[in-house]
Amino acid sequence: MRYLTDRKRAEGKGAGHSGTEHHWHMQVSAVGLALIVPTFLYVFGSALGGTHDEVLATFARPIPAILTGLVLVFGLLHFKNGAQIMIEDYWRGTTRKAALMFTTAFTYGLIATGLFALAKMAL
Repeated sequence: MRYLTDRKRAEGKGAGHSGTEHHWHMQVSAVGLALIVPTFLYVFGSALGGTHDEVLATFARPIPAILTGLVLVFGLLHFKNGAQIMIEDYWRGTTRKAALMFTTAFTYGLIATGLFALAKMAL
């Protein structure tokens, strides 16, 4: 039997037993989103209010389409991870498992729908 102190057993483990990795991922994605969301808002704002053909022409160009895809995917993954943290902190048992499954399915469904819509506009 190994002798481990309480500190050694608890080191790097949070409530979800994933340590600081989850927190670090959230910080990195938050900084990344803080850099690309203002650019996306400028592109989206310039397309807003245009005719259907103007909006299609804007999102048919590669830079706005790639930027929109990045914001969509990474923004929703950031949402999923944040919701997962809240669910793990406050819910227990079967409700927790069901909420995690629903949140994951809902997020990936939104990503798929958004990327499909973006592909329809870009192609």
